[in-house]
Amino acid sequence: MTIASEQKIWTDEEFMALPEDGRYELVDGELVNMGNSGMEHGEIGSFLGGSLSLYVRSNKLGRVCDSSTAFTMKNGNKRSPDVSFVAKERLQGVKRLPKGYFQGSPDLAVEILSPTNTVEEIHDKIVEYFENGSRLVWVIHPDEQYVLVYHSPSPDAFLRIGDRLDGEDVVPGFTLPVAELFAELEF
Repeated sequence: MTIASEQKIWTDEEFMALPEDGRYELVDGELVNMGNSGMEHGEIGSFLGGSLSLYVRSNKLGRVCDSSTAFTMKNGNKRSPDVSFVAKERLQGVKRLPKGYFQGSPDLAVEILSPTNTVEEIHDKIVEYFENGSRLVWVIHPDEQYVLVYHSPSPDAFLRIGDRLDGEDVVPGFTLPVAELFAELEF
């Protein structure tokens, strides 16, 4: 006879009170320390997040968040994309963003691959994002310098250095040359 182990049910307050020495996700009741990312990973996220945020705010399209922002999925998981965008339509009636977690996934979720990411782990996140309201997902591969574009759990486009990221109808009018994500240092 097998006895099922009980999984801890995390409250938002407990999850937010976790030590700040790591970045966490809650996956199937288990706390997962996402660890720190390297400088390249962080710079790509900051550059894309900053570019996207400036565009989104100036066009009053919604809000952009960084990797420290968790989103609560229907199954209780808490996911933290590297960059995320929530459209203004989903923020109607809100004067201030919640101090806690947004219910559902962002309209646009961006994952920047790290050497420790597995194909299964990224695929599971993408599936979960779409099951919870995402309309667009970008997966950025720094080592190979490409971006995969998703409108469902299967990739729809493979973008290389000469291509442009396009916000499509999710972030209307936003475009960015893929090459800018991987620009070499020139001082």
